[in-house]
Amino acid sequence: MQKVKLGRSGLVVPRNGFGALPVQRVPMDEAVKLIRRALDGGMYYFDTARFYTDSEEKLGVALEGRRHEVIISTKTGATTAEGFWKDLETSLRLLRTDYVDLYQFHNLPFCPKPGDGSGLYEAMQEAVRQGKVRHIGITNHRQRVVIEAIESGLYETLQYPFSYLATEADYDIVRRTLDANMGFICMKGLSGGLITHSAAAYAWLAQYEVAPIWGIQKESELDEWLSYQDNPPVLTDEMRAIIEKDRRELSGNFCRGCGYCQPCTVGIKIQDCNRMSLFLQRAPHSVYVTEEWAREMAKIDDCVHCDLCKSRCPYGLDIPNLLVKNKEDFDKVWNK
Repeated sequence: MQKVKLGRSGLVVPRNGFGALPVQRVPMDEAVKLIRRALDGGMYYFDTARFYTDSEEKLGVALEGRRHEVIISTKTGATTAEGFWKDLETSLRLLRTDYVDLYQFHNLPFCPKPGDGSGLYEAMQEAVRQGKVRHIGITNHRQRVVIEAIESGLYETLQYPFSYLATEADYDIVRRTLDANMGFICMKGLSGGLITHSAAAYAWLAQYEVAPIWGIQKESELDEWLSYQDNPPVLTDEMRAIIEKDRRELSGNFCRGCGYCQPCTVGIKIQDCNRMSLFLQRAPHSVYVTEEWAREMAKIDDCVHCDLCKSRCPYGLDIPNLLVKNKEDFDKVWNK
């Protein structure tokens, strides 16, 4: 099993971390079975968040009695000290534990610091003193906030999107993080589902001292990642060709599917509709060219241009115009 040390935190985790966001989409019994199978197979690092509805609860049920075998990270999106303590106590109760190995500020629009008036970092320090938090981390999609967090020296880990579709700015953030002796936890290693060759994604990321967490909600997905525990993929010429093809087709101003643009004023499924052009390139048309998707894409015509989605996008995408382009591409196929 390949492992990664998360910088100065000293935490050592497998390259196959279990991203527990998707288990909120499956029933409790299926989620518990999945999580226990993952742990039995050596995936002992689990990442969740207070924001992921019942994900923490499912992890708590599945891991009860085995706390000593696992590393658990969770997150708070609170913007006040009061909200911080409420989230932390809720997370501890649902996870059925008295401490979190890594507690992370979750995609806040600013970098919490001592004395900034929010009281958040002071609350985090107090949680560490009380033994309820072992290590302090931050997750974000905004490059400005991420760079500020790295330069502050306040955080032991950073969780940030990174895949072989990364931009030069993303590479720079990885370099800065590792140079600062921070652990780099890699989310969206499959770029929100746009990358479909998991072995190539794994092998490419293995070139870097980063710890990927993979979102898992199906037995078939888990089997795939578990198969890499003892036989980790290595980059081959065939994989390099796949990566280069994906880069030609997918790199640029595309939606990463993070979902922070939601909810939409008129009910558009923005993160799905805004990637339709790419889905049509990468999957059989029978999957997306359906009556159901035609109805969803038609909602784009109802856009009132309130620009809320645009203001929320951490990547600064012009979402309304991208939606129009994606609808045009869909309509070309739908109307054939």
